[in-house]
Amino acid sequence: MNLTNRIIHFIKYFPACFSGFILTMSFPKISFSLLAWIGLVPLLISISKMNRKQSFYAGLLTGMCHFLSLLYWITPTVQTYGNLPLFLAFPILVLLSFYLSLYLGIFTLIFKSFKQNSILTPFKAAALWTSLEYIRSFCFTGFPWGSIGYSQYMQIDLIQVADITGIYGISFLIVLFNSGVCASFFMVGFYNKKVRIKKIISLFFCIFFIIGAVLIYGKIRLQDIDKAILKAPRKNITVVQGNISQHVKWDKSFKENIVKKYCNLFQNISHNNINETTDLVILPETALPFYYLNNKKLSSIVNKCIKKTQTSFLLGSPAFEYKNNKAIFYNRAYMINKSGVITGKYDKIHLVPFGEYVPLEDYFFFLGKIITHAGNFSSGEKNIQPLIFKDTNLGVLICFEIIFPELSADIVKNGADILVTITNDAWFGFSSAPLQHFSMSVFRAVENRRALVRSANTGISGFIDPVGRVIQRTNLFKEQVITKSVPCLKLKSFYTYYKDVFAKGCIIISLIMIVFSLFNRKNS
Repeated sequence: MNLTNRIIHFIKYFPACFSGFILTMSFPKISFSLLAWIGLVPLLISISKMNRKQSFYAGLLTGMCHFLSLLYWITPTVQTYGNLPLFLAFPILVLLSFYLSLYLGIFTLIFKSFKQNSILTPFKAAALWTSLEYIRSFCFTGFPWGSIGYSQYMQIDLIQVADITGIYGISFLIVLFNSGVCASFFMVGFYNKKVRIKKIISLFFCIFFIIGAVLIYGKIRLQDIDKAILKAPRKNITVVQGNISQHVKWDKSFKENIVKKYCNLFQNISHNNINETTDLVILPETALPFYYLNNKKLSSIVNKCIKKTQTSFLLGSPAFEYKNNKAIFYNRAYMINKSGVITGKYDKIHLVPFGEYVPLEDYFFFLGKIITHAGNFSSGEKNIQPLIFKDTNLGVLICFEIIFPELSADIVKNGADILVTITNDAWFGFSSAPLQHFSMSVFRAVENRRALVRSANTGISGFIDPVGRVIQRTNLFKEQVITKSVPCLKLKSFYTYYKDVFAKGCIIISLIMIVFSLFNRKNS
């Protein structure tokens, strides 16, 4: 291959790169959500002149460009808190991005077998994409971060359908539109003028009819849920954002100062008479940087502050228990009443791989140092149950768990009236990670029709109502205390009962398509 051919060979992959970066711009911080609706078009059009192998590489390249730019914050996080040099930290980002990109490669590989000018192709592509996103959410412990539907978290009318389909219904619509644009492009070059106009009109009538129906459903549901919110009983909840630097959080010499800082914030609650109207105060994940109850001195200080405030508290702390003469460590949330008595606890179930534990530790021993700042935790009991304060059931999730829709659905199905997520995003600095993490919480509120309260160490803390509106949020790396009246809805959505039945339906459709495709290839 001469130089000219090599240049032409590489140039044909430029649209794939372009698609990857467009997709990233649709997510926070840029949050230009409309770009997601055309982000795949350059990729899908470019693979029309490629063979199947090249199509796979094009999808892989789109994924690499997208995930490297979306998850860039992993490298400085691992560098800083894993004490790894850049030449070891950056490959971790590359390996994760490569794994996530394989799903896009598989998508374009199979998409290549579809008839590109068919009206059915956009629907096949949307079902296939949705299937792969869903598989990614649980395969190898799961990592659904960056699912394309999350780019639409501010489109309130559109995302109401998530109470039926979950996040995957939004992803389906986005890929349906992208593929529709692509199919119409090929129709122009394949059919005569009269036929192609008829087919393009028919295609976009179907697509806009579906999107229009979703938007109408959204409008109706907004009205219905808003009426339910007005009638619902309420609890006044205060969120405390302590803004504790990750550099000192686990330093033994700072533990008492951290506890005293939170106690001062509690006193401010009392001095401002917030305690007279607040039913619950929520502190972030591992707000107490010691083993609560085991450290008698610091636990006593905390309990005195709680009793003085005279309200219930939900707070995070590491914990351990002895089982079979072995200490088992947990990332725990405690529910404590105004008398300082523990009335419930929740141990984090879905842990962060390489952050809170090392899977296959014998093989990944060199990554063990990453968890020195987070702890080597074990999972809590799988039967996730709400924590009770007064007459309200609180569905508590810790950090990473909020990105897994089924956990929220399970705890609401088991009786949670309000969803709460406590987290520590201090690791990520001023990167886009805290906002990306926060944006996913919006969908958990909509899917289950529950108000969601978020308490984050350094932000973003906030309140989200049951239709996904962000009622109030804090700034990053600011010490803040915010209070809101939160509705306690009792109704349960279709999604709460049946979870990801829509995504599973897409998997069945995709498998049928693949079988038919293989059968047709064999016959031909």
